[in-house]
Parts: sequence; C-alpha cells; structure tokens
Amino acid sequence: LSPNPGVCFVAGAVGVLVGHPFDTVKVRLQVQSVEKPLYRGTFHCFQSIIKQESAFGLYKGIGSPMMGLTFINALVFGVQGNTLRALGKDTPLNQFLAGSAAGAIQCIICCPMELAKTRMQLQGSGEYKLKMKKYKNSLDCLIKIYQKEGLRGINRGMVSTFIRETPSFGFYFLTYDCMTRYLGCEAEDSYVIPKLLFSGGMSGIVSWLSTYPVDVIKSRLQADGVGGVTHYKGILDCVRKSYHEEGWRVFTRGLTSTLLRAFPVNAATFATVTVFLMYMRGEENLPECEPGIQQPSSL
Repeated sequence: LSPNPGVCFVAGAVGVLVGHPFDTVKVRLQVQSVEKPLYRGTFHCFQSIIKQESAFGLYKGIGSPMMGLTFINALVFGVQGNTLRALGKDTPLNQFLAGSAAGAIQCIICCPMELAKTRMQLQGSGEYKLKMKKYKNSLDCLIKIYQKEGLRGINRGMVSTFIRETPSFGFYFLTYDCMTRYLGCEAEDSYVIPKLLFSGGMSGIVSWLSTYPVDVIKSRLQADGVGGVTHYKGILDCVRKSYHEEGWRVFTRGLTSTLLRAFPVNAATFATVTVFLMYMRGEENLPECEPGIQQPSSL
C-alpha cells in the first residue's frame, strides 16, 4: 500500500517550508567568494539574510522544490518499490540498490529543479546584489535558461547531481530500514511515533554525510556563470580549483545548516506518511516501518 499523492505532497510541502531557510543558508555558504566572504558561518548567514533581505530572503527559490514535489515523490516511490520487488528479497543490500535506483532516476527532475532553486537563492545577494533582478520566479528562471542555453543549460550539474543522488538515496533507504528493524517499529507500539521520527531524522543525516562534498561541487557548478563570468570547465576543474584556493574545508561548507535541516525535515516527513500507511491498513500490523516520503535532496 502506497500513500496517495495528496498525503505525499502535504508531508513534503511541510518539510520544504521547514527546511528551505536552512537550504538557502547552505547554498550561500557553499558558493560565497573566498576572497570576500560575506558570511562568517551558519548563524551569521541567517542573521545577515534576515537583516538585509527580510525573512522572505530565506525562502528565495522555494517555488522550485514545491513544483517538483509531486513528480519526484511519485517517481521515487515507484522506482524504489518496483526495484525492490524485482530483486526478490527485502535485504539491506537490496534496500540500498533499490534506493540508489530511485535516486538515479529522479535526477531527471531534481537537477533542473535545483538549478532554478540555486539561481533564485543567489539572486540579489552578495556580488549579484546590484545587478538587475533577472528572474521573476523559478519557472521564469528555467524558461530563460532554456531560451539562452537550451536543454544543456537547464541540465547544468546533471553529472554531479547523479553522483550525489545515487548513493545518497541508497544510504537513505538502507539507514531507515536498519533503524526501524533495530528499534522494532510496530503499529501497536506506544512509542512508534518517536521511533519513526528518530529513524527518519537519522536517515536524512546519514544520506547527507555520505555525499556532501559532491553537493558543494554541484552547487558551485550550478551557480557558475550567474554573474556573467564562468569559473569552472567541469567537475574535476571545480574540485581542483576549489581545493587549491580554499583547502579541504571547502567540501564541508554549509554542512552545519544542512544537518540542522536534515533531522527535523526527514523525521517529520517519514513519520507523517508511515503513520498514514498504518492508519490505512486498519487493524493489520505493520511488521516493519516502510519508507515514507523522500525529500528532494535538497533532501
């Protein structure tokens, strides 16, 4: 039994509303200039955005993940479920493989969505502050990028997104499966909700930690050229230049805000949908807590 699209969207939308400010901070920290850094850290970034752009500045680009929620969730659920059934047995390895397959396929939607989100989050900030407002919203952003650069333009960062999402979703499903089995999440358990919240939150944290350096590179590639100047030729060139200019710490930029966001967002969304599944099954027991909703990695 799968949760209906309405429940998926509502649970996912709540997650985006709660987590988007942290994502905006993450992106700003990942791409800020090393010569003239605007922010000293996560909390300074929060304070600066609110002071200079109001609280609405934290929600720049939110239209993109909201638009992609239904499509991504439907795709992830379908691919993960069908892959797991095709593999035959519900084992930890198969959970990882099924999750990886789902992560790889959803990149088709995730990459353009995150490109628009990143461009909107950067618009009017830092070195782009004095420039004319280029995009009205996320959809207008994608349309203008397509008109100027074609399909290749709106799929900027696709390879790095694929490298990030494939193992990330594998660890995501694997962690949730292992945690719920270990904690013994059953429908009649009076502590099932706290267990679901903890399992979902830890799943989000593990999935981000598994591929976070790749996310930094992806953000930099998708932000590249926003100010009219292109700095990177590709993934390897971005890795080399970033490391040469800023050292290994560059690959952990924005990690604090990401982890602060990952736990509550994934805890809430996993619990919401899994409880819905329990309710729909009525008197039947749910032997293992099945994976709930996936947040787009701007998971």
